[in-house]
Amino acid sequence: MGLDLKEFTRQVRVLDGAWGTQLQARGLSGGACPELWNDQAPEAVEAVARGYVDAGSDVILTNTFGGNRFVLTGLGLADRAGELCEKGARISRRAAAGTDVKVFGSIGPTGKIVMMGEVPEADLLAAFREPAAALERGGVDALVLETFNELDELVLALRAARETTDLPIVCCMTFSSGPDRTNTMMGNSPIDLVAEAEGHGAAGVGANCGVGPENYVAVAELLRGATDLPIWIKANAGLPIVREGKTVFPMSPQEFGSRVPELVEAGANLVGGCCGTGPEFIREIRAALGR
Repeated sequence: MGLDLKEFTRQVRVLDGAWGTQLQARGLSGGACPELWNDQAPEAVEAVARGYVDAGSDVILTNTFGGNRFVLTGLGLADRAGELCEKGARISRRAAAGTDVKVFGSIGPTGKIVMMGEVPEADLLAAFREPAAALERGGVDALVLETFNELDELVLALRAARETTDLPIVCCMTFSSGPDRTNTMMGNSPIDLVAEAEGHGAAGVGANCGVGPENYVAVAELLRGATDLPIWIKANAGLPIVREGKTVFPMSPQEFGSRVPELVEAGANLVGGCCGTGPEFIREIRAALGR
C-alpha cells in the first residue's frame, strides 16, 4: 500500500532545504547540470540528501528538478532524462535507508509557456510522463511538482503523472506577485491552484521558492481556507541580495525558524526551506516544532 499523505501529515512533517547551493558547495559549477551529477558524482548528491536526513528531515527530495527533456535539451542530455531521474531517486532512497524518512521525487517546469502554444500539448505531457515513470522505478514514495508559475503547465504535469503512476502527488506553485504577493507571475492564485489540483487528483497542494516565509503565511491561510488537503510550504530564506559580488539570502536559520509556528497555525502540514536554506535551517524548523 502506498503512502497515505493525509495520515502521514497528522503530525506536522519537516521537509528538506535547498539542493542547488548544497551541490555547489560540493563543487558543482554555475551553469552545470545538477542532474548529471546523479551519474557522474553520486556520492556528492547522496551527501546532500544524507545531510538533510541527519538534520532531521521527515521528507527529502531527489536531485531531479530539471530532469525533463526540454530543460536537458539545452545541455545535450534530452535522451537521458529517464536515466538521470531514476538514478536521482535511487540516490535519495539510499540516503533514507534504515530510517522512516520518505522520498519525494522532484519534478519542475519545462521552461515553456503553455498559453503561448510554442510546444504541442502532447509533447509536454510526454516530457512529464518520463520523469514521473523514472522516479517511480527509482523507488520514491510520492512526487512533488514544484516551482510552477503557470497553472496550465502544472495541470499538464499533474495529468501526465496521474496517467503514469499511482503515487501521491503534491502540487506547488511560486506565489510572489500581485499587490500582496499571493499570486504567481502568471496571475494564478492559491484558490486557482486548489481548484485544479483537487479536480485532477492531487494529494496535496502548496508553495515553494518565493520571497520568504512571512509571505507564505498568507498563502498558507488562503490554501487552507480552500481545501482540507495537506499543505506543503518551502519558502526561500528571504529575497536574494548581492553582497561582495555574491548572491546571498539574508535570513538566518534562527529567523527562518521563528516563522514556523505562524506557518503551522496558518495551515501548513509540511514545512521546509527552498533557496538559501540548508541543514542548519532544518534543525531550526525541528526546534520550532518542539522536536
